[in-house]
Amino acid sequence: MTSEGRPAGEAATDAARDTGEAQGLGEHPFVAEHAGLRSLQFDGLTVQSLMSLADPSALMLDYTRTMMGFLLFVPAPRHILMIGLGGGSLAKYCLARLPDVRFTAVEIDSGIIALRERFGIPADDERFRVVCADGADYLRDVQADADVLLVDGFSAHGMPPALGSADFYADCRATLAPGGVLVVNHWSGEPRYGLYASRIRDCFDERVVVVGAEDGDNRIVFASGSGRFPPSRSQLSGRARELASVHPALDLTALATRIQQRLDRRSRLTPGLWNDGDAADD
Repeated sequence: MTSEGRPAGEAATDAARDTGEAQGLGEHPFVAEHAGLRSLQFDGLTVQSLMSLADPSALMLDYTRTMMGFLLFVPAPRHILMIGLGGGSLAKYCLARLPDVRFTAVEIDSGIIALRERFGIPADDERFRVVCADGADYLRDVQADADVLLVDGFSAHGMPPALGSADFYADCRATLAPGGVLVVNHWSGEPRYGLYASRIRDCFDERVVVVGAEDGDNRIVFASGSGRFPPSRSQLSGRARELASVHPALDLTALATRIQQRLDRRSRLTPGLWNDGDAADD
């Protein structure tokens, strides 16, 4: 778990030992390196973020590639707002491969922001901005213009309860521009995961699909208040084909299939859930 979270096991422990930066483990983030990878950690046991030194903008963790599935719903976002910076993997990928996007990252931990250069996170400019603030507080005041809202906020103790409240998800929906999509990274081992997921379903009128990352226990929630969500089978597959050449590392065709399988399952369990037929084939 954690902001780019999965158990790191032996590799993370070796990395911390190799760099000698594992002393004082606990609340404060630190950087470790091992076998050409740089990680952000709190405790030497879990990876907050993972970066390839050879390709800093690559998405090394499967759950981050799954979160990029928002492209199947919003292929050309103008503004992406993210709660939780971590090592900046998603921000770097989006800035490198979505040339027209504006990206805002909100991070509560100044210690993590202080490590931005270690992870090749670019300086603020007209396209990119890092805000040091509490994400829940920030959403209460921000104007509604995010085409994509990414929520990947974890501390050494897991997801803060404030990022799982009904009020927070209501603020998420209010922050989205028309047709916008919320993407939340959850850890299935979180005792309140079921409660958090049900709150998202309630807030977004059941227009939700949850896809598990293939590697690890992350569950990625996609939600939208738009009557056009979820898209049809042909829309999903068509968008995956169109985007494949631009995002070959994401394997969007396989991800579209996984999303469709989840949509089909929900349709079978709850017939008529999407009465306008958005989840059906054209």
